[in-house]
Amino acid sequence: MQKQKIRIRLKSYEISLLNESCEKIIDTASRTDSLTMGPIPLPTRRKIYCVLRSPHVNKDSREHFEVRIHKRIIDVYDPSSKTIDSLMKLDLPSGIDIDVRL
Repeated sequence: MQKQKIRIRLKSYEISLLNESCEKIIDTASRTDSLTMGPIPLPTRRKIYCVLRSPHVNKDSREHFEVRIHKRIIDVYDPSSKTIDSLMKLDLPSGIDIDVRL
């Protein structure tokens, strides 16, 4: 028989918000007697944008901007209905993208 598990994927531009959210999720799951694995860090994705400094002259002068997307995975094994309810009611910061799969 296969165990039930909930996989939670978190994405954020700020790593401090991401770590804080991971701690909240793990704390909530452990209070309801569920086993958690993680947070498992996934590779950070970097997007680099190259922009001309001046629109008319100085084409050699450019600026580079970078956006980093940090990702984490948390697995919750053997969740009860109480665990699922408490995870749904959890209040997380607005800069976090959450993907929950059963």
